[in-house]
Amino acid sequence: MAEVLAEEAARCRRFPGIAFRGDDARRRAWVIGSGLDVWELCQMLEDFGSAEALVAETPVTPHQVRLAVAYRTAYPEEIKEAIAENRRSVSEGRELYPWVEFAAG
Repeated sequence: MAEVLAEEAARCRRFPGIAFRGDDARRRAWVIGSGLDVWELCQMLEDFGSAEALVAETPVTPHQVRLAVAYRTAYPEEIKEAIAENRRSVSEGRELYPWVEFAAG
């Protein structure tokens, strides 16, 4: 646990404006002041197609977008995996987690 906290502290120092939250098994980076995890902001950026569109249509600031992109550049697999997990279809989710009841969507 000490190693995990030390790594998080180092990342927070490297990327001021990033913090970590979640339980011990599923800690994740988030952009302070946005309410969004880094992966969520990066997924939104993909969905909006540009930083300009994202900033124009949401309360997210240009600085928050740049910060999330910088973090993603440093830790691409972490962000890629989180986005891929979120984009799973309901059928994939049911196959992976048969004990979970999924809402129709």
